[in-house]
Amino acid sequence: MKNLTRICCLAFFIAATATAQVERRDKLAQTGMKFLSVSTDAGISAMATASTALELKSSSMFYNPAGMASMGSSAHVSLGQVRWIADINYTYGSAAFRPGDGRYGVVGVTAMAADYGEFKGTIRDPGESGFIDTGTFSPNAFYVGLGYAIALSTQFSVGGNVKFVRQDLGSSIVGFDAQSDYTIKEYAENVLAFDFGVLYKTGFRSLSVGMCVRNFSEEVTYEDEGFQLPLTFRIGLSMNIMDLLPSLNKDMHALLLSVDAVHPRDYTEQLNVGLEYLFFKMLAVRVGYSTPNDEHDFSTGIGLQKAYRNYMLALDYAYTPFGIFNDVHRFSLQFSF
Repeated sequence: MKNLTRICCLAFFIAATATAQVERRDKLAQTGMKFLSVSTDAGISAMATASTALELKSSSMFYNPAGMASMGSSAHVSLGQVRWIADINYTYGSAAFRPGDGRYGVVGVTAMAADYGEFKGTIRDPGESGFIDTGTFSPNAFYVGLGYAIALSTQFSVGGNVKFVRQDLGSSIVGFDAQSDYTIKEYAENVLAFDFGVLYKTGFRSLSVGMCVRNFSEEVTYEDEGFQLPLTFRIGLSMNIMDLLPSLNKDMHALLLSVDAVHPRDYTEQLNVGLEYLFFKMLAVRVGYSTPNDEHDFSTGIGLQKAYRNYMLALDYAYTPFGIFNDVHRFSLQFSF
């Protein structure tokens, strides 16, 4: 009874922390390289990214790296694409391996690339047209990361990532030389970023608690202006609600509830709530809600998975209406062995 009381208090604290300023929409700071904040995995995105207390195998490195410490398979791979707003596309992949049957923890690699499309370049001209066409350019961004997680006990896991992040905004004409030729400057920056996370299984049914910090790095400077990466702190709870109904066949039904309190550097606190109903361990229906947000709050999705002996294949889709922008679609493919 004492454990249940503590768990209820913790859940109340998380909800209160996230909703204390639910009516405020203050921008608290400016950040750059915002592609690091885009949720990748379709299954988790359908649950409003409420993921901090979940075990997601290699996909955990995009959320809470401690979540891959209890990976049961020898290897897991996840691939996918995000069709973002403004015709921006993100492509990502992750892979995790469990050397020594897990005695030495789990090692993983991640990669993500942002395609911003093609833009026309111009410079000011005093002539009739007012500008000179300088051709096209294609800004882009990517990161590659190395992750590690280990279960220190049957209940407590830790994990971390180190990521090499690069953003290339293309070249710009900044003046003219003595021969009246263009002086061109490249605008590209690299930085190392770090993620840290912990995951604790409380021992009360399937209830887990997770915490993580993502995108910790030094300041990045373009010209005279410096900015931080989108540093984010999360704390969350997750539980299979069907555990409270012992008479129910858990091989047939599972209802996962996940709640995250999120503190980003550049926005007020948010509360993310996600639900996943899994039928016969094959068909997953997901829904999520995140508040406060400017243009998006609701998300939903569906997934199919099939396990055969030591192999597993999963396909996931997520849909997020994005207000005045285009709807966001995500697709993920996962397999393990």
